Amino acid sequence: MSKSNIRKDKTCLNCRHVVENNFCPNCGQKNEDTRKTFHHLFLHFFEDLTHYENAFWRTIRNLLFKPASLTKEYLSGKRLSYLAPVRLYIFISFITFFALSLLPEEESHVINVKKKEEKEETRANIKNSLAEIDNNKDNNHKKAPISKEELKIIALQNDGKLTKKEADTLINYLKKSKEKENEAFYFGKKKYKSVKQLDSIQKYGKSSQKLSSIEYWFTKRMIQISRKYSGDELIEKFKESFFHNFPKVLFIYMPIFALILWLFHSKKRWYYFDHGIFTLHYFSFLLLLSLIYTIISATLAFVFGDNKYVDIILGFLMFAQFIWVIIYFFKAHHRFYEETRTISFIKSLLMYFINMFFISFILLIFVVFTFINIH
Repeated sequence: MSKSNIRKDKTCLNCRHVVENNFCPNCGQKNEDTRKTFHHLFLHFFEDLTHYENAFWRTIRNLLFKPASLTKEYLSGKRLSYLAPVRLYIFISFITFFALSLLPEEESHVINVKKKEEKEETRANIKNSLAEIDNNKDNNHKKAPISKEELKIIALQNDGKLTKKEADTLINYLKKSKEKENEAFYFGKKKYKSVKQLDSIQKYGKSSQKLSSIEYWFTKRMIQISRKYSGDELIEKFKESFFHNFPKVLFIYMPIFALILWLFHSKKRWYYFDHGIFTLHYFSFLLLLSLIYTIISATLAFVFGDNKYVDIILGFLMFAQFIWVIIYFFKAHHRFYEETRTISFIKSLLMYFINMFFISFILLIFVVFTFINIH
């Protein structure tokens, strides 16, 4: 615990009451010096979040291995021995999503490496193609098609204005762009090569060829995105948006989760507040489990790199985590609501499927929202 200097002036800075000891008898504020060092501010911030070391580690231990114990202790009035539910959730969510935000950078790096390898391979293919073109000049075979832009690039290379590497890169870019332009997008059995073609059909085509307003918007958006991003880039965009907005989705879903609990239990014995505390603790547990997995995953990747044995270990840990999440909820529900095992199991199973439905629905909305906002 950080220590602060007690003021010599005995007048309370908050209510101007006379302070005989360390704390004001009128308002309870500590009569300490308001000017703090950075070291003190850091410690004070950490203490505020964790409510001192013993309470912090006791809370984390119970949260992981003693389902529903924190909720029962809190509602029974034992609130100073553990972190408050809201403070616990905020602290864990901040640390978890800060850690998760670091992962896309690593994944981006892997994708960039793959792209680099693909570019090198493509450049090698272009070199072979150009060599074949040169070889075919002296025979009677049909020459491979080559665009005016590529001829200009080759001419600049021959004049020494471009290096071979620069010329290959430009030719590769042109080929990729041309391939993208010629790529057709399918909506059902209908095929569209460009937004211009889609607009033309929508405006002048037969009624059987036209799409509904929703289909037209979706198809146009898909063509625009497919022309701008490759498959890997589009997946990366979705991942970035997902990690950026997932905390909001999780936070929005908590009241729904608590409402489902409220609907399944006695309204006389349990208040919505009680279900809310249970929900905060359960969601804190989910976040903490994600944080632990993220730390282990990042540590193994850093130490051993891309290794098949690491993938096996992480796969096993993910499966074990999935199983523990389900078992944890069943145990927590049974211990907290104190119903018979049979009744508790049936209710838990029903709530599990209901929650899966709502979560899937919210994630679907979230995917549509992400799709709309990709630039």
